[in-house]
Amino acid sequence: MTEAAQPTVLVFDSGVGGLSVYQEVQALLPSLNYIYLFDNEAYPYGELPKQILIDRVTRLITQLVKEQGVDIVVIACNTASTIVLPYLRAILDIPVVGVVPAIKPASVIASKAVGLIATPATVTREYTHDLIRDFANGKSVELLGSTRLVDIAEEKLRGKTVDIDELKQVLTPILNKIDVAVLGCTHFPLIKEEIQMVLPEVTLVDSGKAIARRVQELLGEAGKKEETQEGRRLILSSASPWEEDALNRAVTKLGFSPIQQHPLQGV
Repeated sequence: MTEAAQPTVLVFDSGVGGLSVYQEVQALLPSLNYIYLFDNEAYPYGELPKQILIDRVTRLITQLVKEQGVDIVVIACNTASTIVLPYLRAILDIPVVGVVPAIKPASVIASKAVGLIATPATVTREYTHDLIRDFANGKSVELLGSTRLVDIAEEKLRGKTVDIDELKQVLTPILNKIDVAVLGCTHFPLIKEEIQMVLPEVTLVDSGKAIARRVQELLGEAGKKEETQEGRRLILSSASPWEEDALNRAVTKLGFSPIQQHPLQGV
């Protein structure tokens, strides 16, 4: 990065859920350059063997960092964050930010109990249970793992209306049991409004704003420069997305040019 250039942020996920994190970061730092890369060829990550996941993520990201002159990487995926972060930080000489379920801030404001809404892989992972043990502040934590919520978020971004009755059915196990819910997958803030309709008395918490502040902090002075013009917005996928036209309409509204394919090299 030259002194005059704005930093380039790479936001990475297996699907479009990380766009919720991108929205928070760019809202705080609109003049930065953003690249969003989603590895839809291997989606969903929760079903991948650990070593395959490590290999794919490290290769995809190191390739793009080298090609695009990336200054900071945001892993906007709980599965990839808990498994791949140490490997990325060992091979990259730029900051790498991960995302974890916001158990600690949720437990601070909960008076009854905390609900963790996440993917099945996240709610069963040892890392998640360590977070609950260390940061739940003595509060009861109800766990709800759902793959369907991820698909609903993906469908909504492509223009499909969320079925509130189906959503209520998915969330039934935690109804009337909690007063704070952690959106423990980056897909879920994309359907936050609908989840709030089903859980009207529950405070919803996610990690997006905290990640944005962390990116700003790590960029130091470069993240504080005031620019009136927005930086470039590039979105890449590792394979052709399903319902690509509908998805392109959505990402165009977020400031991106149409999706370009960036397959894993050397396969």
